[in-house]
Amino acid sequence: MFRVLHRLRETRILRQHRIDDGLWAATLGLLPILNGLSATESDRLRHLTTLFLARKRFEPALGMELDPGMRLRIAVQACLPILYLGSEWYDDWRTVIVYPGEFIRPRSEVDAAGVMHEWSEVLRGESWDRGPVVLSWSDVEASGYGEGYNVVIHEMAHKLDGLNGQVDGFPPLHPGMPIPDWTQTFRSAFEALEATLARNEVPAIDPYAAESPAEFFAVINEYFFETPERLRADHPAVYDKLVEFYRQDPAVRLTGGV
Repeated sequence: MFRVLHRLRETRILRQHRIDDGLWAATLGLLPILNGLSATESDRLRHLTTLFLARKRFEPALGMELDPGMRLRIAVQACLPILYLGSEWYDDWRTVIVYPGEFIRPRSEVDAAGVMHEWSEVLRGESWDRGPVVLSWSDVEASGYGEGYNVVIHEMAHKLDGLNGQVDGFPPLHPGMPIPDWTQTFRSAFEALEATLARNEVPAIDPYAAESPAEFFAVINEYFFETPERLRADHPAVYDKLVEFYRQDPAVRLTGGV
């Protein structure tokens, strides 16, 4: 009975919040990371995006105005990672806050000596534990072009990562995915990045990924969906784990099966 009611609710949402055909086609054409979707995948992505737009509350900040196209651009990129996972992976949060550009967050920390340190941090995106996702619109506009940068996917990766209670680069794995294999693969890649930076060499990915295992996971997700061939060449073991987790292979999709 629950499943029947769930399907009925989704059907009602899809009917009441239908995305304009022209706007959908224009958005798909605008973002190269969405190239190569089959008709079935496009329909699935549209379904997930419609649910996302209906269920999430978009809150513009600092006088920002969001039109339907801007909301759609955020939502469709947010839903690409869950194309084969399902909308329930985003069920534990509700709000997307959008600033015109980079925003400032006050920070504080007490050190080992008990001294309080306070500072301000300039951010492009942020994900709160069971709270909102915060995005810079100027950075959303810079995302989705297959260049390795995607603030939306970065923050969605943090949301997926935190589903098992802690944002640490270890999302809930599917049955049959051995935890030690995942842990060893990502630890080795993270430590290799740290070693590269320690030698003052230029790494294959954004050095920000060395901030923590959580940021490594989020940055790697950007490359997985933005420049998958590059990630597959530079970090094949990590790439294979993400293919297994997301149940999709962007490199194959974007190269027509190569």
